[in-house]
Amino acid sequence: MSHDSLPPLPENRIVLAVGTVGVDFLATVASYPDPDDKIRTTSLKVQGGGNAGNALTCAARLGLSSRLISKVANDPQGRGILEELQADGVDTSSVVVSEEGNSPFTYIIVDNETKTRTCIHTPGYPPMIPSDLSQTSLSSALDGARMLYLDGRIHETALLVAQEAARKNVPILVEGERIREGLDDLLKLADYAICSAKFPQAWTEAASIPSALVSILVRLPKIKFVIVTLGEDGCLMLERSVDEAPQSEEMDVDILLELLKQRKDDNVAIPTCVSSPVTKLRANGVGTVCGRLFVGTAEKVPPSELQDTTGAGDSFIGAVLYAICSNMPPEKMLPFAAQVAATCCRAVGARTGLPHRTDVRLASFLS
Repeated sequence: MSHDSLPPLPENRIVLAVGTVGVDFLATVASYPDPDDKIRTTSLKVQGGGNAGNALTCAARLGLSSRLISKVANDPQGRGILEELQADGVDTSSVVVSEEGNSPFTYIIVDNETKTRTCIHTPGYPPMIPSDLSQTSLSSALDGARMLYLDGRIHETALLVAQEAARKNVPILVEGERIREGLDDLLKLADYAICSAKFPQAWTEAASIPSALVSILVRLPKIKFVIVTLGEDGCLMLERSVDEAPQSEEMDVDILLELLKQRKDDNVAIPTCVSSPVTKLRANGVGTVCGRLFVGTAEKVPPSELQDTTGAGDSFIGAVLYAICSNMPPEKMLPFAAQVAATCCRAVGARTGLPHRTDVRLASFLS
Protein backbone atom coordinates (compact mmCIF):
# COMPACT_ATOMS: atom_id res chain seq x y z
CA MET A 1 0.00 0.00 0.00
CA SER A 2 1.62 3.28 -1.02
CA HIS A 3 1.68 6.27 1.31
CA ASP A 4 -0.15 8.28 -1.36
CA SER A 5 -3.24 6.07 -1.23
CA LEU A 6 -3.63 6.38 2.55
CA PRO A 7 -6.41 8.66 3.77
CA PRO A 8 -5.37 11.77 5.70
CA LEU A 9 -4.79 11.25 9.41
CA PRO A 10 -7.47 12.50 11.82
CA GLU A 11 -6.84 16.20 12.47
CA ASN A 12 -7.03 16.07 16.25
CA ARG A 13 -5.13 12.91 16.97
CA ILE A 14 -3.30 13.46 20.26
CA VAL A 15 -3.85 10.57 22.69
CA LEU A 16 -2.64 10.74 26.28
CA ALA A 17 -2.27 7.61 28.42
CA VAL A 18 -1.67 7.13 32.14
CA GLY A 19 -0.46 3.71 33.16
CA THR A 20 2.34 1.22 33.25
CA VAL A 21 5.39 0.64 31.16
CA GLY A 22 8.04 -1.96 31.78
CA VAL A 23 10.46 -4.44 30.31
CA ASP A 24 9.26 -7.86 29.17
CA PHE A 25 11.63 -10.83 29.30
CA LEU A 26 9.92 -13.27 26.94
CA ALA A 27 11.17 -16.84 27.32
CA THR A 28 9.67 -19.18 24.73
CA VAL A 29 9.60 -22.84 25.81
CA ALA A 30 8.51 -26.05 24.05
CA SER A 31 5.97 -26.68 26.82
CA TYR A 32 5.25 -25.23 30.25
CA PRO A 33 7.55 -26.69 32.96
CA ASP A 34 6.45 -28.81 35.92
CA PRO A 35 7.48 -27.68 39.43
CA ASP A 36 11.23 -28.18 40.03
CA ASP A 37 11.89 -28.79 36.31
CA LYS A 38 14.97 -27.41 34.57
CA ILE A 39 14.27 -26.56 30.96
CA ARG A 40 15.80 -24.47 28.18
CA THR A 41 14.23 -21.66 26.21
CA THR A 42 13.80 -22.08 22.48
CA SER A 43 14.17 -18.29 22.19
CA LEU A 44 14.53 -15.24 24.44
CA LYS A 45 13.36 -11.75 23.60
CA VAL A 46 13.70 -8.59 25.71
CA GLN A 47 11.43 -5.67 24.84
CA GLY A 48 9.30 -2.91 26.30
CA GLY A 49 5.91 -3.83 27.74
CA GLY A 50 3.15 -2.61 30.04
CA ASN A 51 -0.46 -2.02 28.98
CA ALA A 52 -0.19 1.74 28.45
CA GLY A 53 3.19 1.50 26.73
CA ASN A 54 1.99 -1.21 24.34
CA ALA A 55 -1.33 0.47 23.49
CA LEU A 56 0.40 3.82 22.85
CA THR A 57 3.05 2.17 20.65
CA CYS A 58 0.23 0.61 18.63
CA ALA A 59 -1.60 3.96 18.37
CA ALA A 60 1.64 5.73 17.35
CA ARG A 61 2.33 3.20 14.57
CA LEU A 62 -1.20 3.72 13.28
CA GLY A 63 -0.55 7.47 13.08
CA LEU A 64 -1.75 9.00 16.34
CA SER A 65 0.37 11.43 18.39
CA SER A 66 0.90 9.46 21.59
CA ARG A 67 1.84 10.93 24.98
CA LEU A 68 2.55 9.00 28.17
CA ILE A 69 2.35 9.73 31.90
CA SER A 70 4.16 7.02 33.85
CA LYS A 71 7.21 6.43 36.06
CA VAL A 72 10.46 4.55 35.63
CA ALA A 73 13.73 4.44 37.54
CA ASN A 74 17.05 5.75 36.25
CA ASP A 75 18.34 2.22 35.68
CA PRO A 76 19.31 0.36 32.47
CA GLN A 77 15.75 -0.98 32.13
CA GLY A 78 14.20 2.47 32.59
CA ARG A 79 16.50 4.06 30.01
CA GLY A 80 15.74 1.22 27.58
CA ILE A 81 11.98 1.63 28.11
CA LEU A 82 12.12 5.35 27.24
CA GLU A 83 14.43 4.90 24.23
CA GLU A 84 12.16 2.22 22.74
CA LEU A 85 9.01 4.33 23.19
CA GLN A 86 10.71 7.40 21.70
CA ALA A 87 11.89 5.35 18.70
CA ASP A 88 8.21 4.59 18.00
CA GLY A 89 7.30 8.26 18.26
CA VAL A 90 5.76 8.22 21.75
CA ASP A 91 6.18 11.50 23.65
CA THR A 92 7.78 10.59 27.02
CA SER A 93 8.32 14.14 28.29
CA SER A 94 5.72 13.57 31.07
CA VAL A 95 7.30 10.31 32.29
CA VAL A 96 8.77 10.73 35.77
CA VAL A 97 12.27 9.29 36.24
CA SER A 98 13.20 8.30 39.80
CA GLU A 99 16.90 8.45 40.68
CA GLU A 100 16.62 5.33 42.84
CA GLY A 101 14.57 2.15 42.94
CA ASN A 102 13.78 -0.14 40.01
CA SER A 103 11.79 0.07 36.80
CA PRO A 104 8.90 -2.38 36.35
CA PHE A 105 9.64 -5.68 34.60
CA THR A 106 7.82 -8.90 33.75
CA TYR A 107 8.99 -12.44 33.13
CA ILE A 108 6.78 -13.97 30.42
CA ILE A 109 6.82 -17.70 29.69
CA VAL A 110 5.50 -18.30 26.17
CA ASP A 111 4.31 -21.92 25.87
CA ASN A 112 4.72 -23.14 22.28
CA GLU A 113 2.54 -26.17 22.89
CA THR A 114 -0.62 -24.41 24.12
CA LYS A 115 0.16 -20.95 22.61
CA THR A 116 -0.45 -19.35 26.02
CA ARG A 117 1.63 -16.93 28.05
CA THR A 118 2.24 -16.77 31.81
CA CYS A 119 3.32 -13.43 33.29
CA ILE A 120 5.28 -12.84 36.52
CA HIS A 121 5.37 -9.10 37.20
CA THR A 122 7.66 -7.05 39.44
CA PRO A 123 6.22 -3.54 39.99
CA GLY A 124 8.38 -0.47 39.72
CA TYR A 125 9.63 1.17 42.93
CA PRO A 126 9.01 3.77 44.23
CA PRO A 127 5.45 3.78 42.81
CA MET A 128 4.06 6.87 41.10
CA ILE A 129 2.06 9.21 43.33
CA PRO A 130 0.02 12.31 42.35
CA SER A 131 2.67 14.71 43.72
CA ASP A 132 5.12 13.30 41.13
CA LEU A 133 3.12 15.13 38.48
CA SER A 134 3.47 18.91 38.48
CA GLN A 135 0.52 21.09 37.44
CA THR A 136 2.61 22.34 34.50
CA SER A 137 3.36 18.80 33.36
CA LEU A 138 -0.32 17.82 33.69
CA SER A 139 -1.50 20.86 31.70
CA SER A 140 1.00 20.36 28.89
CA ALA A 141 0.24 16.61 28.69
CA LEU A 142 -3.50 17.33 28.27
CA ASP A 143 -2.99 20.28 25.93
CA GLY A 144 -4.85 19.54 22.69
CA ALA A 145 -5.58 15.93 23.68
CA ARG A 146 -8.39 14.20 21.77
CA MET A 147 -8.52 11.16 24.09
CA LEU A 148 -7.29 9.98 27.48
CA TYR A 149 -6.62 6.27 28.03
CA LEU A 150 -6.22 4.78 31.53
CA ASP A 151 -5.03 1.20 31.95
CA GLY A 152 -6.31 1.05 35.55
CA ARG A 153 -2.87 1.12 37.21
CA ILE A 154 -1.27 3.95 39.26
CA HIS A 155 -4.87 4.82 40.07
CA GLU A 156 -4.32 7.90 42.28
CA THR A 157 -2.35 9.71 39.57
CA ALA A 158 -4.76 8.41 36.92
CA LEU A 159 -7.71 9.84 38.86
CA LEU A 160 -6.02 13.26 39.11
CA VAL A 161 -5.46 13.30 35.32
CA ALA A 162 -8.98 11.94 34.62
CA GLN A 163 -10.64 14.65 36.75
CA GLU A 164 -8.70 17.34 34.85
CA ALA A 165 -9.56 15.67 31.51
CA ALA A 166 -13.27 15.56 32.44
CA ARG A 167 -13.15 19.28 33.26
CA LYS A 168 -11.70 19.93 29.81
CA ASN A 169 -14.26 17.61 28.12
CA VAL A 170 -11.55 15.22 26.91
CA PRO A 171 -13.17 11.79 26.37
CA ILE A 172 -11.80 9.02 28.61
CA LEU A 173 -11.33 5.33 27.78
CA VAL A 174 -10.78 3.06 30.80
CA GLU A 175 -9.51 -0.51 30.65
CA GLY A 176 -11.12 -3.05 32.96
CA GLU A 177 -8.57 -5.87 32.95
CA ARG A 178 -9.34 -7.03 36.48
CA ILE A 179 -10.82 -5.57 39.65
CA ARG A 180 -8.21 -3.16 41.04
CA GLU A 181 -8.06 -0.60 43.81
CA GLY A 182 -9.38 2.76 42.61
CA LEU A 183 -10.76 1.41 39.32
CA ASP A 184 -14.38 2.22 40.26
CA ASP A 185 -13.51 5.93 40.57
CA LEU A 186 -11.95 5.89 37.09
CA LEU A 187 -14.91 4.05 35.55
CA LYS A 188 -17.30 6.71 36.88
CA LEU A 189 -15.48 9.26 34.71
CA ALA A 190 -15.18 7.00 31.66
CA ASP A 191 -16.84 7.64 28.29
CA TYR A 192 -15.71 4.25 26.97
CA ALA A 193 -14.67 0.98 28.63
CA ILE A 194 -12.83 -2.04 27.23
CA CYS A 195 -12.78 -5.14 29.44
CA SER A 196 -11.11 -8.52 29.51
CA ALA A 197 -13.33 -11.61 29.26
CA LYS A 198 -13.71 -12.18 33.02
CA PHE A 199 -14.10 -8.56 34.16
CA PRO A 200 -17.75 -7.71 33.37
CA GLN A 201 -19.21 -10.56 35.43
CA ALA A 202 -16.65 -10.18 38.21
CA TRP A 203 -17.45 -6.46 38.51
CA THR A 204 -21.25 -6.69 38.21
CA GLU A 205 -21.93 -10.24 39.52
CA ALA A 206 -24.37 -10.63 36.59
CA ALA A 207 -25.37 -14.09 35.38
CA SER A 208 -23.91 -13.73 31.88
CA ILE A 209 -21.56 -11.45 29.93
CA PRO A 210 -24.40 -9.74 27.96
CA SER A 211 -26.31 -9.08 31.23
CA ALA A 212 -23.09 -7.71 32.73
CA LEU A 213 -22.71 -5.27 29.81
CA VAL A 214 -26.26 -4.00 30.40
CA SER A 215 -25.42 -3.67 34.11
CA ILE A 216 -22.28 -1.62 33.31
CA LEU A 217 -24.31 0.84 31.19
CA VAL A 218 -27.01 1.05 33.89
CA ARG A 219 -24.45 1.70 36.64
CA LEU A 220 -22.28 4.10 34.64
CA PRO A 221 -24.60 6.58 32.90
CA LYS A 222 -21.68 8.42 31.23
CA ILE A 223 -20.44 5.37 29.29
CA LYS A 224 -21.13 5.51 25.54
CA PHE A 225 -20.01 1.95 24.85
CA VAL A 226 -18.43 -1.02 26.57
CA ILE A 227 -16.46 -3.73 24.75
CA VAL A 228 -15.45 -7.10 26.18
CA THR A 229 -12.63 -8.90 24.35
CA LEU A 230 -12.94 -12.69 24.18
CA GLY A 231 -9.68 -13.80 22.55
CA GLU A 232 -10.24 -16.16 19.63
CA ASP A 233 -14.01 -15.78 20.19
CA GLY A 234 -13.82 -12.14 19.11
CA CYS A 235 -15.60 -9.47 21.13
CA LEU A 236 -18.98 -8.12 22.23
CA MET A 237 -19.89 -4.45 22.34
CA LEU A 238 -22.90 -2.71 23.81
CA GLU A 239 -23.38 0.86 22.59
CA ARG A 240 -25.77 3.17 24.38
CA SER A 241 -28.29 4.87 22.11
CA VAL A 242 -29.09 8.54 22.58
CA ASP A 243 -32.35 8.13 20.66
CA GLU A 244 -35.04 6.00 22.21
CA ALA A 245 -35.76 2.74 20.44
CA PRO A 246 -38.79 2.74 18.18
CA GLN A 247 -41.93 1.56 19.98
CA SER A 248 -40.88 -2.04 20.21
CA GLU A 249 -40.97 -4.78 22.81
CA GLU A 250 -38.13 -5.10 25.26
CA MET A 251 -35.65 -7.76 24.20
CA ASP A 252 -33.77 -10.05 26.56
CA VAL A 253 -30.08 -9.35 25.93
CA ASP A 254 -29.04 -13.03 26.15
CA ILE A 255 -31.66 -14.05 23.58
CA LEU A 256 -30.56 -11.19 21.32
CA LEU A 257 -26.93 -12.38 21.51
CA GLU A 258 -27.96 -15.90 20.43
CA LEU A 259 -29.88 -14.43 17.46
CA LEU A 260 -26.86 -12.33 16.43
CA LYS A 261 -24.53 -15.34 16.70
CA GLN A 262 -26.72 -17.18 14.19
CA ARG A 263 -25.98 -14.42 11.65
CA LYS A 264 -22.21 -14.84 11.93
CA ASP A 265 -20.48 -16.55 9.02
CA ASP A 266 -17.94 -18.87 10.60
CA ASN A 267 -16.36 -19.71 7.25
CA VAL A 268 -14.87 -16.23 6.85
CA ALA A 269 -11.27 -15.95 8.08
CA ILE A 270 -11.13 -12.14 8.25
CA PRO A 271 -12.74 -10.31 11.20
CA THR A 272 -16.40 -9.38 10.71
CA CYS A 273 -19.16 -7.78 12.75
CA VAL A 274 -22.93 -8.19 13.08
CA SER A 275 -25.18 -5.83 15.01
CA SER A 276 -28.72 -5.42 16.25
CA PRO A 277 -30.91 -2.41 15.51
CA VAL A 278 -31.43 0.08 18.36
CA THR A 279 -33.39 -1.95 20.90
CA LYS A 280 -34.58 -1.72 24.47
CA LEU A 281 -32.38 -4.38 26.04
CA ARG A 282 -33.38 -6.13 29.23
CA ALA A 283 -31.19 -8.10 31.62
CA ASN A 284 -33.07 -9.94 34.36
CA GLY A 285 -32.51 -8.49 37.79
CA VAL A 286 -30.45 -5.65 36.31
CA GLY A 287 -32.76 -3.33 34.37
CA THR A 288 -33.01 -2.07 30.81
CA VAL A 289 -30.90 0.08 28.56
CA CYS A 290 -31.54 1.39 25.06
CA GLY A 291 -28.79 0.54 22.62
CA ARG A 292 -27.22 -1.71 20.02
CA LEU A 293 -25.43 -5.00 20.60
CA PHE A 294 -22.49 -5.92 18.35
CA VAL A 295 -20.78 -9.27 17.89
CA GLY A 296 -17.27 -9.01 16.45
CA THR A 297 -15.29 -12.01 15.26
CA ALA A 298 -11.54 -12.54 15.56
CA GLU A 299 -9.35 -13.33 12.59
CA LYS A 300 -8.83 -17.06 12.17
CA VAL A 301 -5.02 -17.05 12.37
CA PRO A 302 -3.58 -20.31 11.01
CA PRO A 303 -1.83 -22.27 13.83
CA SER A 304 1.43 -22.14 11.85
CA GLU A 305 1.30 -18.30 11.99
CA LEU A 306 0.17 -17.87 15.61
CA GLN A 307 3.26 -17.02 17.66
CA ASP A 308 2.31 -15.29 20.91
CA THR A 309 -0.81 -13.63 22.35
CA THR A 310 1.17 -11.23 24.59
CA GLY A 311 -0.17 -7.70 24.08
CA ALA A 312 -3.16 -8.71 21.93
CA GLY A 313 -5.55 -6.83 24.23
CA ASP A 314 -3.27 -3.76 24.31
CA SER A 315 -3.09 -3.66 20.51
CA PHE A 316 -6.90 -3.95 20.33
CA ILE A 317 -7.15 -0.89 22.62
CA GLY A 318 -4.57 1.02 20.54
CA ALA A 319 -6.66 0.35 17.43
CA VAL A 320 -9.89 1.45 19.17
CA LEU A 321 -8.19 4.72 20.21
CA TYR A 322 -7.32 5.28 16.55
CA ALA A 323 -10.87 4.38 15.48
CA ILE A 324 -12.47 6.84 17.93
CA CYS A 325 -10.13 9.64 16.81
CA SER A 326 -11.05 8.83 13.18
CA ASN A 327 -14.82 8.72 13.90
CA MET A 328 -14.86 5.15 12.59
CA PRO A 329 -18.31 3.52 12.97
CA PRO A 330 -18.46 0.45 15.28
CA GLU A 331 -19.18 -1.85 12.30
CA LYS A 332 -15.72 -0.95 10.98
CA MET A 333 -13.94 -0.35 14.31
CA LEU A 334 -14.42 -3.85 15.75
CA PRO A 335 -13.06 -5.78 12.71
CA PHE A 336 -10.22 -3.22 12.40
CA ALA A 337 -9.20 -3.68 16.06
CA ALA A 338 -9.46 -7.47 15.68
CA GLN A 339 -7.24 -7.32 12.59
CA VAL A 340 -4.60 -5.25 14.43
CA ALA A 341 -4.68 -7.70 17.38
CA ALA A 342 -4.33 -10.72 15.07
CA THR A 343 -1.35 -9.09 13.35
CA CYS A 344 0.25 -8.57 16.78
CA CYS A 345 -0.16 -12.30 17.58
CA ARG A 346 1.94 -13.30 14.57
CA ALA A 347 5.21 -12.37 16.32
CA VAL A 348 6.73 -13.00 19.76
CA GLY A 349 6.29 -10.07 22.15
CA ALA A 350 3.69 -7.35 22.60
CA ARG A 351 5.25 -4.91 20.13
CA THR A 352 7.22 -6.90 17.51
CA GLY A 353 4.18 -7.56 15.31
CA LEU A 354 2.32 -4.28 15.83
CA PRO A 355 1.40 -3.05 12.35
CA HIS A 356 2.18 0.38 10.90
CA ARG A 357 -0.63 2.18 9.08
CA THR A 358 1.00 1.27 5.75
CA ASP A 359 0.54 -2.48 6.49
CA VAL A 360 -1.37 -4.08 3.57
CA ARG A 361 -3.58 -6.02 6.01
CA LEU A 362 -5.05 -2.70 7.20
CA ALA A 363 -5.60 -1.23 3.73
CA SER A 364 -9.33 -2.03 3.50
CA PHE A 365 -10.01 -0.38 6.89
CA LEU A 366 -8.00 2.78 6.30
CA SER A 367 -9.12 3.51 2.75
